[in-house]
Amino acid sequence: MKKSLLFTIGLLLSTIYMQAQNIDAIINVQEVERIEKTLSADSMEGRRTFSNGIDKAAAFIAGEFANTGLKTLEPNTGYWQSFKMIKAKFVNASAILDGTEMNSRNIIAITCKPELLVNEKSGYEINTIAKGANFFGEARKYMGLSKNAIVLVDSSFSGSFGRLIQFKSAMVESNHSVIFLLGAQVPASFTITASHTIQEQKLANIVGVLPGKSLPKEYVIFSGHYDHLGINSKNIINNDSIYNGANDDAAGTTAMMMLAKYYKALGNNERTLIFAAFTAEEVGGFGATYFSKQFNPDEVVAMFNIEMIGTESKWGANSAYITGFDKSNMGTMLQENLKGSEFNFYADPYPDQQLFYRSDNATLARLGVPAHTISTSKMDDEPNYHKASDEIGTLDMKNMAKIIKAIAISASGIVSGKQTPSRVDTKSLR
Repeated sequence: MKKSLLFTIGLLLSTIYMQAQNIDAIINVQEVERIEKTLSADSMEGRRTFSNGIDKAAAFIAGEFANTGLKTLEPNTGYWQSFKMIKAKFVNASAILDGTEMNSRNIIAITCKPELLVNEKSGYEINTIAKGANFFGEARKYMGLSKNAIVLVDSSFSGSFGRLIQFKSAMVESNHSVIFLLGAQVPASFTITASHTIQEQKLANIVGVLPGKSLPKEYVIFSGHYDHLGINSKNIINNDSIYNGANDDAAGTTAMMMLAKYYKALGNNERTLIFAAFTAEEVGGFGATYFSKQFNPDEVVAMFNIEMIGTESKWGANSAYITGFDKSNMGTMLQENLKGSEFNFYADPYPDQQLFYRSDNATLARLGVPAHTISTSKMDDEPNYHKASDEIGTLDMKNMAKIIKAIAISASGIVSGKQTPSRVDTKSLR
């Protein structure tokens, strides 16, 4: 028994040692700096959504995915996961429930369709938001589901009901609609109509895949957003108007790309790994929202979203924090996997900032996926955040490489299928 235990421990240590040897050849300062420097260059023009600069960045990321040898995500024919951002302008709406007509002010239809006609034969799932519930948390949950739904909202939320129109000011294209009805009871028969004028704008995430060997339908996601703020000609400081976004989030995108190279080189992932560069995070998280809706959340084992890791955390070098640390045991799992190393993961020290809900992990987390963001950003004192001064010269490439290595090693149990983090309790989410 003791010999068997010693053999197992020895094998584990040997595996970690071999990983450490391989990792330095793949994840190193020179390669991290090469990618980071390209993404945050002035030629990318700050990677603003809908700009030529973000198209250049997308082409670069796709080229790196091709060089790495990643597959594409079906049904995409390339690395571009193309979709549209929709703006729906309300025209009119009506609802007749069990023969009684509702006040149109008590109807909010979130839809990408210019004309909507729904009745009891349309197959819509009927849900309720009861008195005392977390109103916006429940509303966001139904918005995150890939199904048609009618949501009956208790009249106690009449003061907040109108704020649901924020969902239709901009949304990702979807074949599914969600209709909120204030003060309605479950009807036996109903007819609901809604008309909108629709505006469309094209967007694209860049997504690559490493298929799993034995668990291909269990997904582990690594992500970062590649968009930033672009050029601000009205705020020129020291002759600089380009918001390069070196830390926010060329750093996270660089980390995601380096992890793809590392796991491809190892070639031993039992679960399928998805590598995603999200667009439109800065204007509402639309890239991650669309991406998340393409998956059955029950099949997503974990999400490592990486954002702003180019500067030291409040604890100094060799450290980072994990948002929503208490929402699943994933953070504890990663900590355990790094025991004995010089690196430490910590719980998010800025809970008042609600970072767990503000980044690209949020959509899947609200559906129960252990989806967390890893960051080092000092949110109470980050001098270059959303400024033209967020340039590569302000970043610590050596420490950034160490953070990426720590993510790679700590995630190895999840990637291999030997570890599965607990699900997020959706009832605790706002």
